[in-house]
Amino acid sequence: MLMRISFDLSDNDLRHFNLIMREARSAAKKSAPEQIISATRDLLAKLENTKVPAFVEQRLELLQMMVAMVTDDEFKLPAPEVKRALHGLAYFVEPDDLIPDHIPGLGFLDDAIMIELVARDLQHELDAYRDFCQFRETRRTLGENDGREGWLDSRRRQLLERMRRRRKKKQRS
Repeated sequence: MLMRISFDLSDNDLRHFNLIMREARSAAKKSAPEQIISATRDLLAKLENTKVPAFVEQRLELLQMMVAMVTDDEFKLPAPEVKRALHGLAYFVEPDDLIPDHIPGLGFLDDAIMIELVARDLQHELDAYRDFCQFRETRRTLGENDGREGWLDSRRRQLLERMRRRRKKKQRS
């Protein structure tokens, strides 16, 4: 049986989560990018063998995609966007949560909310990365490896430009 429960975060709730994120980002400035990635991967590895609610599992897939996007040598996310993504992942460096993870059913709620907020902030980067991965896989499936670096570079530039255009458009609205 599937039961849907939804709730709205008020402006005050969002301000609260944004404050927590700013604090995490400030603390993470002392961490090297590799430490942020490593801490996020450690969290994902820890949760891999943990029974978590489906709503958390879905967000963990987004978190995995964020790490992949930042570390994918072929995608080559530019430094400003890597910095944005690392700032989003900063929350997961801190071992202390709003809701301790060991509380059944609710322990990962704050993590899921934070992942959702970060994914929304990085929506255009994640869309570009999904499209890049799909393009790369389609070409690989078709056995098209001649000039791989060239066609990957061309597609990457198109997607990054699209990502920036969309972000600018969103900022204006």
